[in-house]
Amino acid sequence: VQLQASGGGLVQAGGSLRLSCGVSGENLASFAIAWFRQAPGKEREGVSCVSNVGYSQYYADSVLGRFTISRNNAKNTVYLQMSNLKPEDTAVYYCAALFTHEDDLLPTFDSFLTSADYWGQGTQVTVSS
Repeated sequence: VQLQASGGGLVQAGGSLRLSCGVSGENLASFAIAWFRQAPGKEREGVSCVSNVGYSQYYADSVLGRFTISRNNAKNTVYLQMSNLKPEDTAVYYCAALFTHEDDLLPTFDSFLTSADYWGQGTQVTVSS
């Protein structure tokens, strides 16, 4: 099973990017998905997460109103639409998958950090001022 994060790049402040998290070898519909990011010298922090069926989402305060998480289970892909990007959004972004035993359960970021079943390899997002 592989979790693949993609879509990062270099963008000016105020710009937008869309990250994708795809999986091969597993049915993503059984997993809640979270996006994390890690800037140099800082701890990995949760950005957003979505339940397995997509009805429930959560956003960190720092991205609320600017980022939108969504998923297409038919395509086995989760997206993170990032708008109005700021230099402080610069980081490597990772997606993580956590198996959930019931529909629409939304695990905490700490649950992903300690118990995620799969992690993607990360995609670099750089926002210039």
